[in-house]
Amino acid sequence: MADLPLEHVHIEPEKPAGSDGSADSDAGSAPAVFVLHGRGADEQDLLPIANELGDDRHVISLRAPDPLQGGYTWYELDLSAGGLENSQPDAEDFRRSLDLIDESVEAAIDAYDLDPDAIGVLGFSQGAITSMSLLLEEPERFAWVVALHGYLPESHADLEPDGIADKPVFVGAGAGDRVIPESRSRAAADRLEAIGADVTYGSYPGGHGVGRGELSDVVAFLESNR
Repeated sequence: MADLPLEHVHIEPEKPAGSDGSADSDAGSAPAVFVLHGRGADEQDLLPIANELGDDRHVISLRAPDPLQGGYTWYELDLSAGGLENSQPDAEDFRRSLDLIDESVEAAIDAYDLDPDAIGVLGFSQGAITSMSLLLEEPERFAWVVALHGYLPESHADLEPDGIADKPVFVGAGAGDRVIPESRSRAAADRLEAIGADVTYGSYPGGHGVGRGELSDVVAFLESNR
């Protein structure tokens, strides 16, 4: 396991794609997805989802830096706006995690021979919030983003970076989500679309979790953006 700034799990592609799309062990650098878990989970939590995304890409699932209730968190919550449904990331914690993820992506590209032009990021909840923020800071870094049950924090909601035009982004939400209400995810999708991203939005029955229908749509999204 490579020495990255963040603890992680790395799964190598079973079938690295050659230039003709066929399996080729000499193909060189391969695509990758960086996976960012939610609050109180860990780097193992989203692996069942990541394993559905195809066997021709690296999976690097990162662990958040701070322990929380048997898992880990990317940042503490600022609840000053009133309640969990209106929470924002603590600014200092959030900045630290964004920087650690950026450094980990950079280190992993070299350590695992990743294709720097085929890097995606998939996040759930806090991981989705972080994923969309990373995209707005460095849209050229990521080929696509999947953000499930998250929102755009106030610190990033007004950014209009160069390079966001036509960037594929999948935003998923739960119609019954009481942790991050669908309205917050919908607002994130609307904002990203307004600044030019190529947004696919999906609303799904249920609460704060990823069901089979949502996962199927994520897989279809990635298939169409290879």
